[in-house]
Amino acid sequence: MRGFFPSSKALYSALFMTALTAPTVFAQPSQPAPLEASSPADSSLKQRQLGDGLYELALIPGKNMLYIASAQSFKGVNGGVIYRLDPTTLAVTGETHTDLKNFGMAIDDKGQFFYTTNSLDGGVSKVDTQTGKVVERLLFKGKDKDGDPVGAREILFHNQQLYIGRVTDPGYISIVDAHTMTLKGKIDNVGKWVTGIIYSPLTQRIYAASGSGQIAVINPTNNKIEKRWKPDDGHNYLFLNMAEDPTTGHLFVTDNSEGKTTVVFDERTGKVIKRLQGDALGIKFNAKRHEIYISQRESKKVLQLDATNFTLKKSWSFEGHPNSLLVSPDGDTLYVTIKQDFNKDNTTKGPDSVARISLN
Repeated sequence: MRGFFPSSKALYSALFMTALTAPTVFAQPSQPAPLEASSPADSSLKQRQLGDGLYELALIPGKNMLYIASAQSFKGVNGGVIYRLDPTTLAVTGETHTDLKNFGMAIDDKGQFFYTTNSLDGGVSKVDTQTGKVVERLLFKGKDKDGDPVGAREILFHNQQLYIGRVTDPGYISIVDAHTMTLKGKIDNVGKWVTGIIYSPLTQRIYAASGSGQIAVINPTNNKIEKRWKPDDGHNYLFLNMAEDPTTGHLFVTDNSEGKTTVVFDERTGKVIKRLQGDALGIKFNAKRHEIYISQRESKKVLQLDATNFTLKKSWSFEGHPNSLLVSPDGDTLYVTIKQDFNKDNTTKGPDSVARISLN
């Protein structure tokens, strides 16, 4: 994501690559995709091919269900798929074929519903975790300067509301009532393209990352931006995803600019205390193991780092490009979606995959 994009759809596709019509509901797949062989040198890794356009994941607590959002192909394919997998074996246990493409994922606090952003169409869908049915959808009004819907990328569930980052310039956050699926408000001028959004239990603030290379610090009680953090070194940054270590007050932010770093902020001061060199896309914190995981799309690796001293503990290599990450609630498992290279016509060189890494 470095340079000029001729249209908003091209921009959304680039963000994908870095980072209520009734659908067909869960049918049992007749021919599950074959399992790929894991590296013989690492028995902790299990991987399987699944389908085109895989992005974010959601693990439903207590229900033995792993959901994966898919946009399918960007050429000649309308709609997407939501896959349901066994989180241990990665066997496909169901599919929902949706009329819109799916990207971001967030679960409610009871595990009854998850929400997926329909990025290219500027919407969000509410899905029943038990049946996989899309029960409700909200399509936002408004177009960008090219006449396309303003993209809806990352999504956060907090206090019965959905905070949805919008990919435009200036970017903003749409606030949606998670129960009624109605638009409740808007946070303007968050930054150029709202690319990441998380809640901090330490500061009780929402952090929103943007392509402007800054973090907007938002008070969720009044939805006002209180502060803006950015590196004070004169370089340009394109922030993507975030992870917080609440025990140390460190906020990790992946950067997709030419510098290729992960920036570490001290939440008490808003100052950068460390830069971790290397390309970085997805990032997650594991409280049980006090570790940080980073997906490196370009280097085709997933890194495991000590969250305190930032030293590398282990890495896993893949033939494809690691994208989105998910840590299981018990801290014992890491899930990864793995992208394939794109051809010039926006098709891919093969189906995307999902990997399961045992951390024990």
